[in-house]
Amino acid sequence: MKYVLVTGGVLSGIGKGIIASSTGMILKAMGFRVTSIKIDPYLNIDAGTMSPFEHGEVFVLDDGGEVDLDLGNYERFLGVTLTRDNNITTGKIYNYVIEKERRGNYLGKTVQVVPHISDEIQAWIERVANVSVDGEEGAPDVCIIELGGTVGDIESMPFIEALRQFQFRVGTDNFCLLHVSLVPVIGVVGEQKTKPTQATVRELRALGLSPDIVVCRSQLPLTTDTKRKISSFCHVQPENVVSVHDVSNIYGVPLLLHHQGLPNLVLARLHLSRHHHHRSSLSSSSNLELIPTWLADWHQLSVNLDEMQKSTIAPIRIAMVGKYTGLSDSYLSVIKALEHASLEIKRRLVIDWVEATDLEDIPSDESQHHQQHHICEADRNPLAGSGYIDIEPSREEKREKAWKTLKEVHGILVPGGFGDRGVEGMILASSFARSSGKPYLGICLGMQVAVIEFARGVLGWKTANSEEFNKQADHSVVIFMPEISKTHMGATMRLGSRETIFRRHDSKLAKLYNVSPENNRIEERHRHRYEVNPEYVKNMEEKGLMFVGTDKEGVRMGVLELSSHDYFVGTQFHPEFKSRPRHPSPPFVGLLLACWRQEIKKNLNEGALGPMFEKWHMS
Repeated sequence: MKYVLVTGGVLSGIGKGIIASSTGMILKAMGFRVTSIKIDPYLNIDAGTMSPFEHGEVFVLDDGGEVDLDLGNYERFLGVTLTRDNNITTGKIYNYVIEKERRGNYLGKTVQVVPHISDEIQAWIERVANVSVDGEEGAPDVCIIELGGTVGDIESMPFIEALRQFQFRVGTDNFCLLHVSLVPVIGVVGEQKTKPTQATVRELRALGLSPDIVVCRSQLPLTTDTKRKISSFCHVQPENVVSVHDVSNIYGVPLLLHHQGLPNLVLARLHLSRHHHHRSSLSSSSNLELIPTWLADWHQLSVNLDEMQKSTIAPIRIAMVGKYTGLSDSYLSVIKALEHASLEIKRRLVIDWVEATDLEDIPSDESQHHQQHHICEADRNPLAGSGYIDIEPSREEKREKAWKTLKEVHGILVPGGFGDRGVEGMILASSFARSSGKPYLGICLGMQVAVIEFARGVLGWKTANSEEFNKQADHSVVIFMPEISKTHMGATMRLGSRETIFRRHDSKLAKLYNVSPENNRIEERHRHRYEVNPEYVKNMEEKGLMFVGTDKEGVRMGVLELSSHDYFVGTQFHPEFKSRPRHPSPPFVGLLLACWRQEIKKNLNEGALGPMFEKWHMS
């Protein structure tokens, strides 16, 4: 087993996850079997209870693991299926060691960070690295390990020490360390500054880990002098200083790493033999002289995305009506699934972010208060309106802008979420999509708000609601799942891969998934505590809201469609978690195709749509 450790310095969010994923993708494309591990040095057992505003989305795996979003990047880049054990946290390690101590496994010894915590980290890495994640028999060839956070953080010290020991445990010929750093440009002079990289490498070496390759993030390619300087002060050869400058899209990162010679550096360090040979690229749009055969598909993805961004055809605009729109990483997998669908149909996509609370009606007393507040501010502030003060838009202005956006877009997507904030705005978005005919995709909570809106707007149950938001509602059309814990939050939801059985094979989503009477089931990942109340299903179906997909017993509603609508679809599962660049998620493809079909009515390139509709069984 070979190990590639990716660490980061200077600051967080520097791109370690994409670089780790790209390195693994390159090795896999060269014929090696690859797995990956993400280390998060926080005390949480997993990411399940963490706020999306603070940590981004919670990515869900087949086995129900709620993990860091970087594991989503690994699965999308590598095409593997990881498990909850591929995400190591301080909480998991300490919890495991404490449980062993309580059972008496340490035979009365004093339990300490070294050796007990450090030994457990090493044992965990070795155990998980040898588990197949690609469906084939036997252990993988290479394990990519990403250490979250920044070198020098106090919480990551036990992991740094464990990994220092680990390089000798597995043998230095089986261990390669990539350290990702930042090379900023300060001021108008434009000089690339190497001191931050020197400092972080010095700190890493003081802790017992010496990088084999220094990967430098920068806005522009590193100059020869910059590389030479980093080489001199960081104890690596000049060719082992890799420049990763900004590229137009993330699919260009593996190509950039190849162009910088990273594959050869890693192979040489780990004493691995090349599995594939190079050939000239057939693409004239690339600035790389050679593209290896094993990168040709990925190169084409990058080229296609660049060409789409330059397209003169108007983009498909999707309104993302969410609760966490202040941080796009909160919906990273949804964004990627839309991107994959866009690549599939070869149409440029624009996401218009709509904060759900901005759509909600403003109480009259609150509106008057805001008007008075702004009048007072203008009276007190002599610079107000002069261009020197940026006054935050009023609630009325935000609401007007949100509704204007909703009316102008081609389709509406309401993603998942928890809590009652913004729910009424989501319900209004669902109502607008239903009544206006705009294509709509509701995921998890987005499906539930569609059910609530239908009960209110069509069935006339004005107080219909979910038990999550109002336990005393006259019609609880969404209810708490009976087997879910009411006292513990972490890992207590309906999680992971579950079967959905299609009851109607002529439904839009059944066609998109290409199911048949003989093969009428799909597997998608779930993450929810609440579900549609089966007592009201008959009432809704009689009015045209059809629940076309359920669980095996036919009790839990998994997919809904509005029969009289071009594309009004809700899924209780999260299809975004299994979307891949070359294998897009069917509900997202359906959403974009439905938007495109409505554009045909405005005479837009009808010929290009026919074959795509035939491919996805939407003719």
